[in-house]
Amino acid sequence: MGNFRVPIPHNEPIYSYAPGTTDRDKIIQAIAELKKEPLDIPMIINGEEVRTGDKIEIKAPHNHSLVLGHYYRGGEKEINTAVESSLKAWKMWSNLSWEHRAAIFLKAADLLSGQYRYKINAATMLAHSKNVFQAEIDAVCELADFFRFNAFYMQEIYDIQPDSAPTTWNRLDYRPLEGFVFAVTPFNFVSIGGNLPSSPAMMGNVVVWKPASTAVYTTHFVMEILMKAGLPKGVINMVTARGSDIGELILKNRNLAGIHFTGSTTTFQSMWKTIGENIANYKTYPRIVGETGGKDFIFAHSSADAAEVAVAITRGAFEYQGQKCSAASRAYIPKSLWPDIKKLLVKHSKEIKMGTPEDFSNFINAVIDKNAFDTIVSYIEYAKKSDEAEFLFGGNYDNSEGYYISPTAIITTNPHFKLLEEEIFGPVITIYTYPDDKYLETLHLCDGTSPYALTGAVFGKDRLAVELAEKVLRHSAGNFYINDKPTGAVVGQQPFGGSRASGTNDKAGSHLNLLRWTSPRAIKENFIPPKDYKYPFMG
Repeated sequence: MGNFRVPIPHNEPIYSYAPGTTDRDKIIQAIAELKKEPLDIPMIINGEEVRTGDKIEIKAPHNHSLVLGHYYRGGEKEINTAVESSLKAWKMWSNLSWEHRAAIFLKAADLLSGQYRYKINAATMLAHSKNVFQAEIDAVCELADFFRFNAFYMQEIYDIQPDSAPTTWNRLDYRPLEGFVFAVTPFNFVSIGGNLPSSPAMMGNVVVWKPASTAVYTTHFVMEILMKAGLPKGVINMVTARGSDIGELILKNRNLAGIHFTGSTTTFQSMWKTIGENIANYKTYPRIVGETGGKDFIFAHSSADAAEVAVAITRGAFEYQGQKCSAASRAYIPKSLWPDIKKLLVKHSKEIKMGTPEDFSNFINAVIDKNAFDTIVSYIEYAKKSDEAEFLFGGNYDNSEGYYISPTAIITTNPHFKLLEEEIFGPVITIYTYPDDKYLETLHLCDGTSPYALTGAVFGKDRLAVELAEKVLRHSAGNFYINDKPTGAVVGQQPFGGSRASGTNDKAGSHLNLLRWTSPRAIKENFIPPKDYKYPFMG
């Protein structure tokens, strides 16, 4: 026995995949290998492969004719078995020494960034329609960072112990939650998909994991890595089932101990409502942790550099087709800077290439599926019919081969235009220009326009103006950027999360998130117990 220390974590280096590198050759080879044969993807329940008669085809978003594989939809039987398996594994897992839990995820990080690197990047490119850079920073670097940094944060939490008075010894026992945690993960980040079930599991909890249907392809590889790293049976059970079945069978289960969620605000609120309606039935009050999207802003002061703002808008709004909770979706630009920024944005739009991620010269690719395509298009068509909107560029879309929507920038004179207020989750940014002398008023406008508060960025060289923005917009973004785009949070550097309609702000990528998955017990040991009930004042 000993006071074990995990290796000090460092952020996983990002490979460039530049022309002429061996990494580029390897990723091209990995893509070719995955395209050779469609994958058969079962659920993983109690460490076993589970298939049903309900078989769902998986196609690449950018190519309707490319079948990547199929998965199996579960129902009541599979959901109940997953819950039972997790509860059965709870006693063993919750009592396993923390260093042995840590070792599993540290090994998973090495497998992910080593022998699986090209395969999971290729899978992310094909199934999520991400270019190679977006895949690399997500599926490999961020997920490996989550595994390594979370193990380190777990150690730091266990190190937090209370003071002791003479003749006593006080200790904190960081217990796992009683019951199971339900992890619901989105399509847009493989790293979020891997982190939401693994961070509670690392703290000794058992998990039922429901990935988005459009993310099952990459979820398969994450589960494969975790199992190869030594994850015991039943600790994380991956089920693919309808949301309606989940609501009845999981959210009302008396052993539900927590929810770890990333997805839409409406879904999260519905889950919270169900939990509230059943609050008297649970064995323990469930922990509810969620990140639910945003309407993220870029705000420029007149002292900002036009080129820096234009690049932030192009990258922040259009990388991964704007399908990031943190993506820039609205911009506030002073009229004095607008002509220069406008010129640069138009230049970028003419240079950007769109198409399959297999062509490395493409900057953006396809949106994830038909539902996303239709939703984004509905906003574009709304703007086309409005006399309050002017298209700077874009507005085009085509789903004949894949779900392609061109980068779109819309200018409005109405600060409460629908596209400035509602989350679109696509490559669409709406721009509002303001008089330079209305900086403070427009900051307050930005703060009050959207119900969300996830990410935001301010650009300016004037330090007093930057400080003013930081104060006025203090509650407008859980991740606030100065002279940088509002996307690209790094584990261990910018813990991620927002408040208001953006979630519970429990900061994935820090010890704050892991604290939610433990229930501390205070232990006091008295070495010299009193033998007389009388106190001195009674003499």
